[in-house]
Amino acid sequence: MVDEELDALLTQFRGLADSKRMAGNYLEQLARHYLTVEPLWADQLGAVWLWRDWPGRDGRPDTGIDLVAEVRGGGLLAVQVKFFREEHRMQKGDLDSFFEALGREPFTEGLVIDTTTVPWSANAIEALKNRSKPVRRISLDELRHSAIDWSTYELLKPEVAPERHPVKTLRSHQHEAVRAVLDGLVPNSPQNRGKLIMACGTGKTFTALKLAERWVIERTGGAASVLFMVPSLALLQQSLEEWSRERDPELGFRAFAVGSDTNIGRRKNDDLTSVMLEDLGAPATTDGKKLAALLGDVDEEHEGLTVVFSTYQSIDAVAEAQKIRGDTFDLVICDEAHRTTGVTLAGDDESHFVKVHDDAVIPAAARVYMTATPRIFAPEVKNAASQRSAELVSMDDEDLYGPVLYRIGFDEAVRKGLLTDYKVVVLGISEDEIVESLQQELAHEGRELAVTDVAKLIGCWNALAKRNAGSIAEGFGADAAPMRRAVAFAKDIKTSEGVASDFTALVEGHLSNIENDDDTDDLTVEAEHVDGTMNATQRGELLDWLKAAPEQDQFGRPVARVLTNARCLSEGVDVPSLDAVLFLSPRKSQVDVVQAVGRVMRRAEGKRLGYIVLPIAIPAGVSPEEALNDNERYKVVWQVLQALRAHDERLDTAINQAAYTGKLPSRC
Repeated sequence: MVDEELDALLTQFRGLADSKRMAGNYLEQLARHYLTVEPLWADQLGAVWLWRDWPGRDGRPDTGIDLVAEVRGGGLLAVQVKFFREEHRMQKGDLDSFFEALGREPFTEGLVIDTTTVPWSANAIEALKNRSKPVRRISLDELRHSAIDWSTYELLKPEVAPERHPVKTLRSHQHEAVRAVLDGLVPNSPQNRGKLIMACGTGKTFTALKLAERWVIERTGGAASVLFMVPSLALLQQSLEEWSRERDPELGFRAFAVGSDTNIGRRKNDDLTSVMLEDLGAPATTDGKKLAALLGDVDEEHEGLTVVFSTYQSIDAVAEAQKIRGDTFDLVICDEAHRTTGVTLAGDDESHFVKVHDDAVIPAAARVYMTATPRIFAPEVKNAASQRSAELVSMDDEDLYGPVLYRIGFDEAVRKGLLTDYKVVVLGISEDEIVESLQQELAHEGRELAVTDVAKLIGCWNALAKRNAGSIAEGFGADAAPMRRAVAFAKDIKTSEGVASDFTALVEGHLSNIENDDDTDDLTVEAEHVDGTMNATQRGELLDWLKAAPEQDQFGRPVARVLTNARCLSEGVDVPSLDAVLFLSPRKSQVDVVQAVGRVMRRAEGKRLGYIVLPIAIPAGVSPEEALNDNERYKVVWQVLQALRAHDERLDTAINQAAYTGKLPSRC
């Protein structure tokens, strides 16, 4: 959820204040309410004071610390609030006085809240990380997407706390899933493992939260320890925030995070979402001994949930903490459980992803494996692995994964109205149709696109406009309104940046060459690029731009917004109003394809279908039928459709038939 009221408040602070100091005072009051009302922080903190009101101040002047908070379990949190313009780039010098004050007694940890949107300088990041006391930060994006309803904030009544947005309740299919798992698992028995299969967009993370809460009530009698495993720090952050925001406020909740900095070992162009441990709202560590100490600080009388959120890659730290404390988790939940499959060759160490199955590594009373796409290996693959003395982990192994306790596939989710149905649109665009003037226009502006890429983008425009040679394209039927929001997947970051910079000009040039008056010819395009190197606030602003209702341009023409990326939007992006996903290049990862397609399945008011657009450039002088036989050129089609088999059982027979006959399935 995004609350535009937060930006309105910040504008109001700046307008009412007659000095930077007064504006800062307004933001400090807001920060105090945030730390006491926002669930993730309220669970960790006791009393929160402005510096001037802190009983331990003893007359000391403000030398960098703006607020002080009691940490549950012991310690004091020092907070600095930076009310800068969004375009300000945080420097080490902006933080030096705070870090110096933090180094003194009695403070045990620090927090920086800032209103900038651009990444911090490298020196500022290094200073943040290299402290003897842990320091976290809260970004403008987190304030904007808070659980707090900022419209209830009383600027002139600082003693009145703002209200929270209401928490969600279980939908019927989610209730069925929770009940099926509770009834199907028997802790500390041979029946203590099971699979929860839910199509993308049906609420796995929220369902897992409510399962954990019912586990406390029905299985452990008041308190439970849960390990929630995910494949990336970005998903860890999203899951942590959703659990904290949507948890039962009447049930105690303490959360801890275990992971490693995602910037370590990154390839320059891999486009994985960058997240630092310092950006996580919960106490975070990479070290098993520190995790054991954090868990030891939890009050023995703590009621409710104690949850450790961890990446699979950091499982050794979790195992070390358990060994130190002699603990057994009441419940382990493995998200994206298809990632826990694979092959281990004889003599090799186990992958971090398969260690979670071993009770000797992670002692647990029960395990649940959640995924939208269970990964099962064919018999011939299993035989080949056996001949090589390799251990193969497949999700049909009930000794490791248990039986399927609940399943809702894509077909059922569509029939129940939980998701929007989709249509695959394969557009063959002849390079003969790409007029020379388009190439000349781009070249004149110092940019170059291959004829193949120009053809693909014109194909994407045809799909967005639902146009074919000046009329509504066959197959769209009653759903003839132009698409207004799309996500495009390019082969790498550089290509994505090029698409974003060239798409608008390319469409304008193409429109000037169209010689008919069909309404669909009016659609223009705005394009922006996003990648994993951007910080959370930058990514959040671009997603908010995509979510916002596109307006008409200055000439009264409809506008479609396209957000381009290489990979970072494959997971964890919720834009229900998204009309289309555009695949501009082949995708090797079936999981990436299914995750990306899941973006267009969300339901939204007025939305009839989501579209998966596959533009294919047909060489000059080659017929579409001949081009279909070009396996390399049509690889994107077959890879996407094969990946969708795992998500939509309706395509299975159609794709097998298509592979045999060479014709695309009828759903396209």
